Amino acid sequence: MVDTRVRLSGLTLENPVIPASGTFGYGKEYTEFYDINILGSISFKGTTADPRFGNPQPRIAECSQGMINSVGLQNPGLEAVINKELPELAKIYKKPVIANVSGFSIEEYAKCAEAMDRQQQVGIIEVNVSCPNVHDGGMAFGVLPESAAEVTKAVKAVTKKPVYIKLSPNVTDIVSIARACEEAGADGLSLINTLLGMRIDIKRRQPVIANKMGGFSGPAIFPIAVRMVYQVAKAVNIPVIGMGGVSSARDVVEMMMAGATAVQVGAANLVNPYACKEIIEELPLLLEELGIDRLEDIIGIAE
Repeated sequence: MVDTRVRLSGLTLENPVIPASGTFGYGKEYTEFYDINILGSISFKGTTADPRFGNPQPRIAECSQGMINSVGLQNPGLEAVINKELPELAKIYKKPVIANVSGFSIEEYAKCAEAMDRQQQVGIIEVNVSCPNVHDGGMAFGVLPESAAEVTKAVKAVTKKPVYIKLSPNVTDIVSIARACEEAGADGLSLINTLLGMRIDIKRRQPVIANKMGGFSGPAIFPIAVRMVYQVAKAVNIPVIGMGGVSSARDVVEMMMAGATAVQVGAANLVNPYACKEIIEELPLLLEELGIDRLEDIIGIAE
């Protein structure tokens, strides 16, 4: 019998498969397709202090091996998430969840994290540092080691639960940023977020997306994600949750061999609502085929 359990900062997950934030909402829509309690955990939609309508439409562009989105962190806001969405999620999902929080200032990050820290069903707080810092000319918090560390320290100061910093790949040196987050007290890291991409409508001679550019995700970015997970996992001593183009059980195994302890599935959910279910079902069969008895044994094995 293959053991698919993994451990993340004191939490034991039955399997490493986690829907990525922004691609699974709060789980309700997917209950129409399967029992979502088979999932290792869920990273629910990113939360900001105030409600956000998001960016103007159109904000989705198709690509041959993925998609570009510029949704703009659309969410109902912290109060609604805590008072409505999380209680509803608790009715359909009985395991600890990952709370993804975002902010446009250090204070907003801390406010959201502190509120999520008080929620019993939240097992891990995942901090998205890809937001533009409104106090620093719009530069994303995650592009410099100093600003990523500053967010990490602020969140750690108001939380007792494990804090995972979600890193952007749109940087020169992701390893230096990862190390800065670890030194600032991060309990783990999530990577990668989307790559910056763009499409142009050649008939209209204009960008497809109203915001011109957006986050590129899907199978095309998987090799980049594996490379970055490998580099970061080798450089730090805290767990890494890998993501970026994952769409199969083989991708999960490859990502874990690169150093990931768990794996998030993003864009694949939007293409196939059964994606996570199929990966979870295929994973034990693939491990048997590879002669792997315990999934945790392969973490970072690709040295």
